[in-house]
Parts: sequence; structure tokens; C-alpha cells
Amino acid sequence: MSIIFSLVDCNNFYASCERIFNPSLDNKPIVVLSNNDGCIIARSNEAKSLGIAMGAPYHENESLIKKNKVLVFSSNYQLYGDISRRVMSSLAMFTPEMEVYSIDEAFLRLDKFYGQDPYSLASDIRLKILKWTGIPTSHGLAPTKTLAKVANKIAKKKDQNVFDLTNIDIQTKILAKLPVEDIWGISRGWSKRLHNIGIQNALQLRDCDPSFIRNHLSVIGERIVYELRGVSCIGLEKVMPKKNILSSKSFGKLVTELEEVEEALANYAFRACQKLRNQNSKTQGIYIFLKTNKYRKNDLQYSNSATKEFSHPTSN
Repeated sequence: MSIIFSLVDCNNFYASCERIFNPSLDNKPIVVLSNNDGCIIARSNEAKSLGIAMGAPYHENESLIKKNKVLVFSSNYQLYGDISRRVMSSLAMFTPEMEVYSIDEAFLRLDKFYGQDPYSLASDIRLKILKWTGIPTSHGLAPTKTLAKVANKIAKKKDQNVFDLTNIDIQTKILAKLPVEDIWGISRGWSKRLHNIGIQNALQLRDCDPSFIRNHLSVIGERIVYELRGVSCIGLEKVMPKKNILSSKSFGKLVTELEEVEEALANYAFRACQKLRNQNSKTQGIYIFLKTNKYRKNDLQYSNSATKEFSHPTSN
């Protein structure tokens, strides 16, 4: 069997996390806000259908949100991180060939399950992840990671949330409709260069001379051409230990008591130490920062930080 990647993506991840502990939120519009509740960083499908844009400032959508009774949540990265680890640990039970790509995405290799249909396998994984963690996922199947990204976008629009893009004829039809700027790995600058030389969609890029693209974009661009042709050039990457670990807290309300800050600092320092020990590392120092809400108007702002270096690296 040829290589088959599956890109697993958690659907509307932050909003789905909020729904796990409150089933009454199902089928209701939800948005999650960024640090200091400034911007919208996650939306449920119901919120998307109202025209609420990703990354838009909250204050610009406040009237629309209130009019449509959209439920608003401050981001809870500790919760999202914990649920992400549950999802990724559950996925790892199906295959050791796995790359955690982001907090809500992972690439799997499904071609090593001899005798099993990859589509049926992906469907079974999706149902088990939903049952075990409460998080709905979409699965895009393809012979390369680049095509798996394309397949996953289509899977999100399917009732089964699984889409197989291993067939060359189906690939050709879909790539003809995919703008080059929507290809994984193509930056805004690269898409402008491609448009300038007459390449508008993914099919045109796939059918280009790879050496021609290499001259215009670099060897990475050439690699994307081969990936679009179904030739795997980008393998699974191992997760390397982090050199820096960030654990931060944004309050969803105005904080005026020192005790609240101290409690948050203790909890998030504890969480950072857990991450440190989980990757079998030690730290040479700690950096603490504190700042007020920059979105509050006509108010005195405050920002400060402190650094402490240790005489010996420690994980205590």
C-alpha cells in the first residue's frame, strides 16, 4: 500500500472545549476571545454563519453578538491545553506514526494498517475520539501532507467529517478550484509571485515544471509541486523539547486584589513546571511579567517584569 496521511483537525476546538462541560451550549453560537478579551479567536459554526470574522476585534462585533444572543467566553488556555493532550494521547493509541502539528491538529500514517480500509479506519477513529474526549474531529486522507491539508478542508463540510483524496481524478477536480493562496506552505508573498507568472490555482502549480518553480520560489516551492502530484516529500516530524515554556493568564474581569494575582501566578508557575518535567528538562531561570489591559481607554497603564537566574538548572 502507498503512503496515506490523515490530517486530524479538532472542529472549532476552543468552542468545542467549552461545550464539553456544558451540553446546553450545543447548537448555540459561541465565540472565544483572546488575551484581555480583545479579539475573537474561535467561533462555533453557528457564530460563523452570522458573519462573525476570525480575528475581528470584539468591540466591532459587539452589537451583532448581543443581537443574536451569541455566548461569549474568555480564553482558558489551561483547559484547552489539557483537552488537547487528551485528544493527542487518544490518537497515539491508534498509531505510533504520528506528528502533533498544533494544539488541535495532528498528522497520522494510516497505510501501515494492512488489510484495513483507511476511510473506515479514519471514521472509526473519529467516533472513538468523540466518545472518549467529547471533541468532534475532521479527517482528511491523502498520499501527502499537503494534499491531506486540502482533504481536511473538504472533510469539515461533509456530514461524516471524513474525506478521501487519494484518487488522482478527484485530486485534479479539486485542485482546479483551489486558489494557490489556500495551499499549505504558500505565503502571501509567494502567492503574489505565482499570480504574476500566471499561476492562479493549485492544479496549475501541480502541472508546472518543478525546476521552474524552484527558481521562482526556492526548493520548498519545488517540494510543494511534488506534494501536489502525490509524491510525499514532507515526512512526519518528531516533537522536540521546547527551549522556552510559556504559561500565562488573562483575566476575564477586572482584577483589583493582590491575592487573585498571587493565586494565578502560583497556578501557572506550577503548570509550567509540569510541562518542564514532562519533557525531562531543567530550567536555568524564570521570567515573570504583568501588564494591565491595553484596550481600556483613558486609564493609567502599568507593565513590569522580573527575571531570576538559578545557580544550577532545576525542575523543582
